[in-house]
Amino acid sequence: MNQSKSVLSNALELPNGAIIKNRIFKSAMSEALGTSHQNPSPALVTLYKTWADGGAGLVVTGNVMVDRNALGEPNNVAIEDERDIEMLMKWAKAGTENGTHLWMQLNHPGKQSPKMISKEPVAPSAVPLTGGLQRFFKEPRALQVSEIVDLINRFGEAARIAKKAGFTGVQIHAAHGYLVNQFLSPYHNQRTDEWGGTLVNRMRFLEETYNEIRKQVGSSFPIGIKLNSADFQKGGFTEDESMEVLRRMSKLGMDLIEISGGNYENPIMMGADVKETTIKREAYFMDYAKKAQKVISTPIVVTGGFRTQKGMEEAVASGEIDMVGVARPFALVPDLANKIFTGSYETVQTKPIRTGIKLLDKSASLLEIGWYEQQLARIGKSKSSNPNHNVWISLLQNLIGNGRTVFSKRRA
Repeated sequence: MNQSKSVLSNALELPNGAIIKNRIFKSAMSEALGTSHQNPSPALVTLYKTWADGGAGLVVTGNVMVDRNALGEPNNVAIEDERDIEMLMKWAKAGTENGTHLWMQLNHPGKQSPKMISKEPVAPSAVPLTGGLQRFFKEPRALQVSEIVDLINRFGEAARIAKKAGFTGVQIHAAHGYLVNQFLSPYHNQRTDEWGGTLVNRMRFLEETYNEIRKQVGSSFPIGIKLNSADFQKGGFTEDESMEVLRRMSKLGMDLIEISGGNYENPIMMGADVKETTIKREAYFMDYAKKAQKVISTPIVVTGGFRTQKGMEEAVASGEIDMVGVARPFALVPDLANKIFTGSYETVQTKPIRTGIKLLDKSASLLEIGWYEQQLARIGKSKSSNPNHNVWISLLQNLIGNGRTVFSKRRA
């Protein structure tokens, strides 16, 4: 198939005028390829050059933390200052080859920082995680107002450094139960000051974070957001509230909105409890995207479930989404986009990573995260991915690398 015949090859102009060369969006995946001191590594340079050469229009990094003392998992990259600017520049140069956009995803885990790496996690309120997670995470301490202001500044500073290094945009991670999402949720945010209570107050942290980033990077630098359609949690962030946040962020000038859903307590973003009809249709959050298109003009990405070329093309051709978000298939087929455009793409089958032992498979999402991180590590060493990588060998490698903490809940 000639590239011009696929609707996925059409360029997309963002509200600020930036042009993305096609409609394929490599969504963020945890790489765990930073150093033990949270610095970027040569493996990240190799991995992102591979993806840039692979033809995607926009590639988003795994979450980069804005505080070295608040990590979502071991070997996160963190940016607090310019100490790693040279390596960041190498990473950005590699990831923007071939006309690719490379955006840095900025994040703070809040309470979703495992106790093995966080002595005193912070959150909007001192509300612990539930659903059997208590043993992996300490109860968080409620943030003081001065700390909230400091965190907002940290997001802005990290974005400024990303731009200086040559990244072509940033994405605020406001989904999956991390700090920004915690502020948005009435379940996790029970504050009674100007940072909690009404939705207007609960979205203040996100608004101020966006405003600070915009101040630091200027009007022509793209800022995106990853937002939950809902938390799928009783008393949590609802779909109606999510729509209100979308409206507000669109009005403020957000350039691209990626839709996801769930959190550690209900990890629907991992494919948990997704209806069979939704899986067949591929995209998990398309119904939400349809509604969103009616209330905002900001371009929308849906990530979760896309596997077939036909499914991707139909989603964009329908006008319901502007870009197709794909994550795990890129760990197995880094040049997925090029294959689509040259007519050689074969549907990527992402099989469940299971041992067959109930006790271990209860932590299936953790087995999968580790397995996929190992695929990314292979690509970072200039090796091919190994779709037949044995789950027991994967588990053993994780145990050697992380000890028993491999079973601690980590990012999705």
